[in-house]
Amino acid sequence: MSVTQDRTLAAAGLIFVYATVIGYTDNYVRVIAESAGLWQFHFTRTCMAMVLLGLAALVLGLRLRPVNLRAVVARSTIHGLAMVIYFGALAFLPVALVAAGLFTAPIFVLLISRFAYGHAIGPVRIFAVLLGFAGVILVLGPEALSGASLAAVLPILAGAMYAMGNIATREWCAQERAETLLAGFFLALGVIGALGMAALTLWPTEVPAGAEYFLMRGPVWPDGAFWLWTFVQAAGSLIGVGMMIRAYQITDASRASVLEYMILPASAFWSYVIWGQTLGALAWVGMALIVAAGTMIALRARAQEG
Repeated sequence: MSVTQDRTLAAAGLIFVYATVIGYTDNYVRVIAESAGLWQFHFTRTCMAMVLLGLAALVLGLRLRPVNLRAVVARSTIHGLAMVIYFGALAFLPVALVAAGLFTAPIFVLLISRFAYGHAIGPVRIFAVLLGFAGVILVLGPEALSGASLAAVLPILAGAMYAMGNIATREWCAQERAETLLAGFFLALGVIGALGMAALTLWPTEVPAGAEYFLMRGPVWPDGAFWLWTFVQAAGSLIGVGMMIRAYQITDASRASVLEYMILPASAFWSYVIWGQTLGALAWVGMALIVAAGTMIALRARAQEG
């Protein structure tokens, strides 16, 4: 596939919107986690998202039927499992360590793209990945490098699977429409959520209220805040994840994965606006490195496409 077929600048714009929307909605997961469980959240969000996507398909004439069902199911399963491992690790590892592990994904994208698919990876892209990951570590703080153990391999595994799913978006599913992959992603998480709810119903565990019990909480009768913010999550995820999927379809995964680092500055911005949480000097340096990495990728792509 020639470089001129990559639309990296357009992908950067799509990922910017994705990061802005998801950075906002994910800040309210803490509200959902206070009273409900992870599995019920995924299942309910999928139900809401599929209703919205179905209505959009009717109004806009979207096509949800996959061209290659096996490829779409495989991609959706990989991404779904990555999210399960990620949230599962949150039950017994520091958030910073888990997030740092997930954001190893661009490194895995480079390795898989080069050695599994034979894509040429230039020094600029390699340097941008390393620069962006250094920025991630600074944003997350020194604790992201502490507490390493065998269990700490799980977030890295999640990062590897997330990378595989992102590569699959272009390598396996380039002919699919973004809304088809979006439906597959939500359905995979919905099935996983339903299985988790069923398991916790058959083998219930009494847990008190509080966000720290998000993973272990079975089905409950949710309050109004759960319905409101899960709906916001469903609508926001449809827009944001749909744009992210499209971005991975129109440019090389190793470029898009570096641009996806923008989610951290976006989340930090909304954390300040919504909750008044501020960042230290190292975090600001880290965000500057993340922006620099994304800018390097975009400018390099523009020079090649021009």
